[in-house]
Amino acid sequence: MRRTAMQITDGTRIVSGGNDNTIQVWDATTGQRLVTYTGHLGSIWAVTWSPDGKRIASGGNDSTVQVWDARSGRRLLTSAGHTAPVRAVAWSPDGTRIASASQDGSVQVWDATSGHHLLTYRGQTAPIWAVAWSPTGVCLASATGNTSDEHPRETVQVWNATIGHLLMSYPIPSSTAYADGTLSVAWSLDGKHLASGGADTIVHLWNAHSPCRGWGTLRCSRFQMSAGTFYMMGSGGNVSFPSSTIR
Repeated sequence: MRRTAMQITDGTRIVSGGNDNTIQVWDATTGQRLVTYTGHLGSIWAVTWSPDGKRIASGGNDSTVQVWDARSGRRLLTSAGHTAPVRAVAWSPDGTRIASASQDGSVQVWDATSGHHLLTYRGQTAPIWAVAWSPTGVCLASATGNTSDEHPRETVQVWNATIGHLLMSYPIPSSTAYADGTLSVAWSLDGKHLASGGADTIVHLWNAHSPCRGWGTLRCSRFQMSAGTFYMMGSGGNVSFPSSTIR
């Protein structure tokens, strides 16, 4: 079973990761498999293309973050620092850093060229399922899952990505019918909005008064799925903004 997939920006290739411990690259038009990567020692939870489309970062049950050449399948880097499965990985907009989110409750930032560890954020007390860079690369947003139905502890937090300073922490009103928590976060292209989504099919949307510099009061509204405003896909609760700006 393939757990995760992402299409490259130009739409020509798709990368997927699955329970068979492999990552595969596919031709988006023909469906032909182009590359198979076998460097992980457990199921793959997260894959993502570098901004230039030349590299892929991945994370999984072996608690490592790996970077590999998207054409040849050659492993370039392995970064080990998490103590539990890595559930999300994200490239900074300039391609110089990679953020990883883990069930160990931390977000870690790595140098995308050397693999060296740069920062660790430990402000959340539950497993972290999602991480996303602001379009400017100034900030990171992360989101937690729940540890139980009876005591949900979902939060979305926003960090300064350079010094690790916590800018905002927002508790998510959670239905006790769902223990999975918040599974995805996404920024709008202009950096003015942040959305989160989970297994309860509710999307929370914030207005950021500046693109993660000098945050003011954040206002949260609850939305059901609405075409033309945002996309929410699958039981995993993934959310993403369309190319047009939300106003």
